[in-house]
This record gives sequence, C-alpha cells and structure tokens, in this order.
Amino acid sequence: MQKEITIYDTTLRDGTQAENFNLSVEDKIRISLKLDELGVDYIEGGWPGANPASGQFFQEMANYRLKHARLVAFGSTRLFANPAHEDANLQALVAAKTPGVTIFGKTWDIHVEVALRISPDDNLTIIDDSLRFLKPQVAHLFYDAEHFFDGFKANPEYALATIEKAWRAGADCLALCDTNGGTLPAEIASIMDEVRRHFAQRDLFPVFGIHAHNDSDTAVANSLMAVEHGARQVQGTINGFGERCGNANLTSIIPGLALKMGYTCAAAKQLHRLTEVARFVNELANLPHHKYQPYVGSAAFAHKGGIHVSAVKRNPLTYEHIDPELVGNIRRILISDQSGKSNVLHKAKKFGLDLESTDPLVTTILKRLKELETQGFQYEGAEASFELLMRRAMGTMPSFFELKGFTVLNRKGDQGGATQAEATIQIEVAGDTVHTAALGDGPVNALDNALRKALTCFYPQLASVSLSDYKVRVLASEHGTGAQVRVLIESTDSHSQWGTVGVSHDIIEASWQALVDSISYKLLKDKLSQQDAKNQGC
Repeated sequence: MQKEITIYDTTLRDGTQAENFNLSVEDKIRISLKLDELGVDYIEGGWPGANPASGQFFQEMANYRLKHARLVAFGSTRLFANPAHEDANLQALVAAKTPGVTIFGKTWDIHVEVALRISPDDNLTIIDDSLRFLKPQVAHLFYDAEHFFDGFKANPEYALATIEKAWRAGADCLALCDTNGGTLPAEIASIMDEVRRHFAQRDLFPVFGIHAHNDSDTAVANSLMAVEHGARQVQGTINGFGERCGNANLTSIIPGLALKMGYTCAAAKQLHRLTEVARFVNELANLPHHKYQPYVGSAAFAHKGGIHVSAVKRNPLTYEHIDPELVGNIRRILISDQSGKSNVLHKAKKFGLDLESTDPLVTTILKRLKELETQGFQYEGAEASFELLMRRAMGTMPSFFELKGFTVLNRKGDQGGATQAEATIQIEVAGDTVHTAALGDGPVNALDNALRKALTCFYPQLASVSLSDYKVRVLASEHGTGAQVRVLIESTDSHSQWGTVGVSHDIIEASWQALVDSISYKLLKDKLSQQDAKNQGC
C-alpha cells in the first residue's frame, strides 16, 4: 500500500523573498492556477497582515475556483501585548477567508529571549492562544515551528514543549523548520526519530511536516529524509526559490517521492506537467531557466559523449535514472568535440537526413565539427547551424543568396551624443545583384536591417523572423580586445525557434555568420515544407 504525502507550496510567499524574484498579483494568480493543475495540495499565498499585496491576492482569488489545491494564508503568533481576538495579524488571517491558515512561532529559546524579549513560558502562552483562536475559524490549521532543528540542538526540552503546546492547541500539522538551512540529513533523521519518540511516550501522534532551506545545499535531501522518518507534509517552492540560497525544491522532491520512494500524492499523478510548471514560473518571474536543474532542466537528460549516446540509443537506462517523459522533459543529444558517430547519426535522423553509420560522410562531418570547435564554434545552443553544416557537407544545402561585400560605419558626434550605425551590403540573389543600405541601433542591428532589406522582396517570409536573443562570449580573454568572440543568436518566427553561431576575431563578422545561418535556416525550412506539401499533393 502506498503512503500518502501532502505537498505544500510556498513559492508565492517564501519564494518571493529570493533576490530578483518578483511577482505581481496577476502573476501569483496565474501560478496558483498552474499549481492547482499540477496537483499541489496547499498553496501558501502570502502574509495578509504584513503585505497589502497579499491581501489583494486573496481577494482576487475569491473569483477563481481551484479544482484541488487549497489556499493558505500565512502569519505569526499574536503579539504578547495583544489578546488573540484583538491581534491585527490574526484578524487579517481570518479576514483572508482561506480554507487554510499557517502561523509560525518561536521554537529556539534564543529567539524568544532576543527577538520577542519575553519569557519562555509567555511564548508557550501566545502559541496556545493563537492556535486556539484560529482553530474554529479555518478548515486547515498548520503550525510552522520556526528554527526547530537549531532550537532542538540548543535546548531539546523547550523546543519539544513548543510543538507539543501547538499540537494540543489544535494544529493539524506541525511543520518542523530548518530556517537557517544548516542542518544535515543525518541530523534530520536523528531528530525526527527523537521527536516522534517523545510524542509516542505521551500517547500523542501528531502529523509532522518539513520546511527546509538550502543554505547547506541539502534542502531536498533533508526533506526526503524527513519523510522517511515520519513527515507527512512537505513544504517547498517551485525551482527552489527562496531567501538566501533558497528553499527545498519541489520539482526535485515530488518526483523523488513518487518515482523513487514509493509515496503518493495528487501531484504524483500529474508529473508530466512538472517541467512545464517549472518553466512557467521562471517565465513569469522573467528569470532564465536553470538548465542544469535535476528533472526539469534542459540539460537533465542531455548526452554529449559519443559512448554515452551510443549506449542510450540501445537502452536509455544506461545513462538516465528515469524516463524524461515522466516529468514532462525530453532527451537531448548534444553535438560537441566529444561527439562520436552516434551523436551525428542521431542528429541526422532528427533532421530527416539519410545517413548510415558506414557512410564516409559521417567521418567527414565529425572531423569538420572537431575542427570548428577547436576554433571556438559551439553547437550545443546552435542546432540550426549544425544542421546547415551537415547539409553543406552532404551537398544538399541550397544557395539562397551570395555575399559580394558589406561595409559598416559607426558615427559619433559629441561626447554625450548617441552613436549612429549605417550598413551597406551587396548580395546576389537569383542572378540579380542587390545593393542596399540601412541604419540601425549599433553595427550589428544595421547589418541585420540591410540584409533583410535586400532579401525581403525575394523572400517575403523573412518579415516574420525576429531575433529573440543575442549573446557574445569572449574566447581566450587574455588576448584582450584582440580575442576571438563567439556570437549566439536565437531567432523565431510565428511557428518555431532556432539557434545559430558565428566565431571570429571581429564581432561584426561573427554576427554576420550567425545572421546568415539564421536566415538560411528559415528559408531552408520553408522550402522543405513546400516540397513536403507538393509531394503530398496539397
């Protein structure tokens, strides 16, 4: 029989304490709906007593109906000077009208004395009063034992007294928090066992949760270890966002529980949505995707070495711990100077190219690849350029235009004035020589504009192409301004996205190489689509 776990997401509250991680009320609503689709059990929306935006979020969410998840408002125990029924923080929690409420209280005696400046017994009183006041007014009442593991190590008797008081006052779950993130997995296991033993001796059997921070890079391990030792609620954030080094990463915890430890939860049935949700949160926060993130990163199932690729093609289990599709991810075969024939053949199949392992062209392509990477080319983020390389080696790449020459000029007036760039270009297209000029915001933009201006009358579809990203990497920076640079361009149209690369000592020449590949790739794909349609009698 599988063991049931509940997943408690605090991305909208704890996650937003991360540096550069900011969400609007609308963003929070959209993320909540995504988390609901994923099957998250509880969504902590914020602290209405401390943050007006959180109050607005809860008001707006009243207009939405969640299919599975339950909203939770977050706050603290009452101020010592206030009776519970007059405490503004507790009143704000009730006013949020959420199915659940989580309050945190002090567990570590040093925080009671230094932060609250009250006696240990008075702290027990405000824990008891706050929970008893809230209990009749919410369906789900949770208690976060702040700094529990540090508090236990410093004074186990008092730390246990605080959570026993919370349980007897009506908390439905006691979430034990590693707030400073300094506890290691073996300590988590030992302390969890002692906590459970303490309660069992009193014939009390609370529901425990775990709330781990990642300051020792062990938040995921600590969360999984806590579950193995009795926790039945796991708190964390999508992608591990949180203050300082972050919180426990739910995108690693959920598949770990479901696929490796035999636990079940509603989100376990929706694992195929995991990668989509992880990237959705990044997009709304306007942050780049962490490509090396386990399970959901673009590199999580990427294979580069030729031996690895050959083995994975025979049996993915040789170098993959799970099927990437289980978490909504995909397998990727990278092309680099470590590549073997297996990588090239895999890409040929993906590109629809007819290549056999015994074909001498495979060796030719591999040799050319290694030569170019020695010069600084890199194709891991530029698959479109690699496809063109393969087609040129096979003699199947059409010539859409030919450069006759270009000139790029930069003009700058006074010290504070803006730079003006102008590019002139001469190309041959379909037997015609075309000469155009264009202005731009910088030399690369001017060159891009001039090239498009020359080609669009021949290829109108280029009007739909835009550059979505442009990166310059200095290679061998010890050569200073004489160093080679690598330019990576991401291009997009209304249907797809592709990457191209150029390398040169001259940034404009490197950009030109990447621009030409970008436009050539678009024209190639359109031509192949037209041929397919013609062959199908469309």
